[in-house]
Amino acid sequence: MAVAEFPSSLKSQLNLSSTTAFQANRFYNHRRCSFRPFYRARSSPITCSVAPNQVEAAPVAAKTGEPKSKSDCYGVFCLTYDLKDEEETTSWKKMINIAVSGAAGMISNHLLFKLAAGEVFGPDQPIALKLLGSERSLQALEGVAMELEDSLFPLLREVVISIDPYEVFQDADWALLIGAKPRGPGMERAGLLDINGQIFAEQGKALNAVASPNVKVIVVGNPCNTNALICLKNAPKIPAKNFHALTRLDENRAKCQLALKAGVFYDQVSNMTIWGNHSTTQVPDFLNARINGLPVKEVIKDHRWLEEEFTEKVQKRGGVLIEKWGRSSAASTSVSIVDAIRSLITPTPEGDWFSSGVYSTGNPYGIAEDIVFSMPCRSKGDGDYELVKDVIFDDYLRKRIAKTEAELLAEKRCVAHLTGEGIAVCDLPEDTMLPGEM
Repeated sequence: MAVAEFPSSLKSQLNLSSTTAFQANRFYNHRRCSFRPFYRARSSPITCSVAPNQVEAAPVAAKTGEPKSKSDCYGVFCLTYDLKDEEETTSWKKMINIAVSGAAGMISNHLLFKLAAGEVFGPDQPIALKLLGSERSLQALEGVAMELEDSLFPLLREVVISIDPYEVFQDADWALLIGAKPRGPGMERAGLLDINGQIFAEQGKALNAVASPNVKVIVVGNPCNTNALICLKNAPKIPAKNFHALTRLDENRAKCQLALKAGVFYDQVSNMTIWGNHSTTQVPDFLNARINGLPVKEVIKDHRWLEEEFTEKVQKRGGVLIEKWGRSSAASTSVSIVDAIRSLITPTPEGDWFSSGVYSTGNPYGIAEDIVFSMPCRSKGDGDYELVKDVIFDDYLRKRIAKTEAELLAEKRCVAHLTGEGIAVCDLPEDTMLPGEM
């Protein structure tokens, strides 16, 4: 690590001691970013990165003790500080580390600023953002860090950017795995499972090696259910229950469609479950859902619409959106990630539940074990969850669940070489990739 200090004459003007030398890293090995030295005065909230000859002298009280080492931090976030030494931060919680892969992408571009603003973990929760990119995206990742700098978020205390998951996942409390290779022209789904599976196998190993032992992992990159399975299989030190595949956007879309059909605002729709895979075999459950506290089938009398049109509308919503404005649903996906996190750190309202793709072993529904399957969950707000037991099934729902279960079992066989279960055998029944994932 290279250390950049102010010239001795300037240091004297600033009344800086050797223990408050400012650190700045320059990385030319394609692993991290490069940036300019910086200065932050104690009397001002934050001062962004500037060159030494641009610094205006201001008296700073010298501190004793060794400076904190932040060898892979970015810009102004490399500042040595003490949260307990600042009046406005004494009531804050202990800082948490949030790792985000695919951090230069469009979903992250929406999500990171929600995290930094306190919209997710609350106004008294300082955070460190650890951002994972690729060699191709490293320059864009530096631009993301610059925007975070310029936004002056009080709660954002550290930013790290790197292309090495072992660096980004170090001591991570939350890992939001967004980055994945999109499906290109002519690519079979089995090929996509293999390519992205290798990425998530490596990330699972990195999480297993360096993350917090109770890290919570939300997999967004598709095919997210099987990617989550691969990830957890490569992270045996982390409880399998801590891994989630994002199906919250599907839940939100289903609530919206039911609200539109019933002529109510969507906050009146509750108990919505997405069963199974994040694919066109997903099962939006209208049997257990409720509108204004009543079963959906009592409010929406058009049962043919529920059985035939409702599911298709939920599945194809992303494709319709792309047709309208030529972009995928990055913004609403980021909102659904926020919703998914909040559902785990906020007690679930009495009688309600939320959907998440979770490890199926031990489930009470008779669904095949050892896959990641979206099911109804409740949380006490401690980051953990329990599966909901008071749900009902009919023949229609059972049949649809069996289809998505069969697909996930087929995907599991297709990635056996990445989960330590032998030779992969791909017998995927059909192409069920959702619109917008190609």
